[in-house]
Amino acid sequence: MDHSGVLALFDRDMREGARPDGPESAIERVGKVVRQIAPAHGWNGVLWSDLDESTADAAIARQIADFAALGREFEWKIYGHDLPIDLGHRLAAAGFTPEPEETLMVGGVDDLTLDAEPPEGVRLVPVTDEPGVELVAEVHELAFGTDSARLRQRMLAQLRADPDSVVAVLALAGDRPVSAARVELMPGTRFAGLYGGGTVEDFRGRGIYRALVAHRARVAVASGYRYLQVDAGAQSRPVLERLGFQPLTTTTPYVYVP
Repeated sequence: MDHSGVLALFDRDMREGARPDGPESAIERVGKVVRQIAPAHGWNGVLWSDLDESTADAAIARQIADFAALGREFEWKIYGHDLPIDLGHRLAAAGFTPEPEETLMVGGVDDLTLDAEPPEGVRLVPVTDEPGVELVAEVHELAFGTDSARLRQRMLAQLRADPDSVVAVLALAGDRPVSAARVELMPGTRFAGLYGGGTVEDFRGRGIYRALVAHRARVAVASGYRYLQVDAGAQSRPVLERLGFQPLTTTTPYVYVP
């Protein structure tokens, strides 16, 4: 993979040229900042910026003021190659809180291993309605220990208004939901995004996450996407590498709560 070329393509498609991720969201360009404005349950934040030492602080202050006027918590997601090089320090000084660093990993569809299947006794089922979304939210809370109210609202809104934009899947052991994940499809881009892969503690280490990645990758390939991208934590990165994903850069969310 041409890492620098694919990273530049990712910036153009998914950041600078981003499309809104839901029917109630909008992409705005404010100077050299591209941001998404969404309902309270959606993702609000900065997707891309082209700043330097002389413009960064004013741009940060502008975003704080604008999102505060909306009453929105928001995220400024910075990548390892973003400028200025001290952007993260500037955000922290302005009141943002950094979340754990992750790795942006990308797989070209021709380079991925897509034959992974769930272990015996576990089956994958599509999520197409509100009861299915409730099970996804339940798994999310058990796997990550975080509240899933915003995820629930966002998925329901997507399924109602634009069901082709998200494909969610549950892993069931008997009738028990033990893992869940989704792939988001952005028409007009070359990247499909993998999100939310989480498995309850007593079912980890059995290959379920690997099977969910392969399943979603097959969905994206069938839909004509050229690349798959995922923000990987330390636990998922080795699995993704074995499937053919490659690390391109780091990514760190900085969150501002008005």
